[in-house]
Amino acid sequence: MTRMRTFSRWVALAAWASGASVVAAPNDLQIARFGNPTGDNPVASADADFQAFARIMGAAITSVNLMPPETTGHSAWAINAELSVVSLPGSVNIPTQNEQPSTVLIPSFHARKGLPFSLELGGRVGWVEKSSQVVATGELKWAANEGFTYLPDFGVRGHVTKLFGARDLGLTVMGLDFGVGKQFPLGGMVTLTPYGGLDLGFVGATSSRIDFNPDRSFDDTTGDDSRAALTDTAAYRKVSFGSNINQRIYGGVRFIGGVLQLGAELSLTRTGSVSYEENGSTVERGLPAVFAFNTTLGLDF
Repeated sequence: MTRMRTFSRWVALAAWASGASVVAAPNDLQIARFGNPTGDNPVASADADFQAFARIMGAAITSVNLMPPETTGHSAWAINAELSVVSLPGSVNIPTQNEQPSTVLIPSFHARKGLPFSLELGGRVGWVEKSSQVVATGELKWAANEGFTYLPDFGVRGHVTKLFGARDLGLTVMGLDFGVGKQFPLGGMVTLTPYGGLDLGFVGATSSRIDFNPDRSFDDTTGDDSRAALTDTAAYRKVSFGSNINQRIYGGVRFIGGVLQLGAELSLTRTGSVSYEENGSTVERGLPAVFAFNTTLGLDF
């Protein structure tokens, strides 16, 4: 019993200290707004709302490719500054600190290095505007076919993207991307490469144990009841990779003149549906698609 009281007090102190020290930016996430999925008055749709949010947010942070299926070549590098303009549909609750935006900007830095055997290793680091959230991606691409005169290039890319800096939330997307494209020379060292593809994103998300009554005082959690610090707290149901798959189709064009590289891309991500039980019946909710416009400027050498 003594150990339980000590643990409860530490939980309460940590929640109080973190809540007092953090100043949220407009687009920082507050997932407690979905409501408590358990307790005396549970919110029936809370877990489904968390799942829907995870799929939409997962689509947003993986809505960019900005490279054709061909690699840079085994000794080459590509370094780019990129910008994604991503739609956030209003029909799904994205619990930002301020009013939910209709679009969000994600500027990023992207580096790729060619390897032998038509392989390419890359990494991207981005920032969700007006927030303390950072997006990091690692990727490995294999060009199964590239550089033939009359045949299109074809490549397969595996990637992992993780969102950092979101309180109480762990969000990761693992993806498998199939791309096709063709490079056309325009004279000298100038080329134009249209491309497109299908990217399957496997979304996984977890929440920490959330206090849905953060306004209570520290003294309220340190009385004779050793479980007081855990009252009105819960974690949302885990969003599993295998059962939450987004489908993104994309198309774009890349221009290279000497070492200068320009590109633009459009993408649409289908995010499926979620379901939950309410009043003894199953409610099915279809989720909207996520649109994105992406552009890049960089060096290819």
